Amino acid sequence: MKYRDRQGREYEQTTSQDSFLAAAYSSAMGRALMSRPKIVVMDEPSMGLSPILVSTIFKIIEDIRKSGTTVLLVEQNAKKALAISDRAYVLETGKIVLSGKASDLINDESVKKAYLGE
Repeated sequence: MKYRDRQGREYEQTTSQDSFLAAAYSSAMGRALMSRPKIVVMDEPSMGLSPILVSTIFKIIEDIRKSGTTVLLVEQNAKKALAISDRAYVLETGKIVLSGKASDLINDESVKKAYLGE
């Protein structure tokens, strides 16, 4: 649900569960990054979140990557994952069936049809 504040700015309302999950995620990410790791592994960080929080999470992941920390991301939201990645690997039943530059895979017609719903 969207609403506007007094200044006319539009916001999307989140549920209390979204707020709880966002706070928990932020706390976990903060703890993980305090030691300045070279690599961070994330397994389905967007699972169960509302669309507005998914966008926020992916922005955080992109910022982490841009800061120089390697991010190994396992994610079923292929479109968002490919949009922020340098490289990608497509797994089917535990085997790598495709790999390459994320920018190449996101524009590949077979990937679009099979994994991006286009």
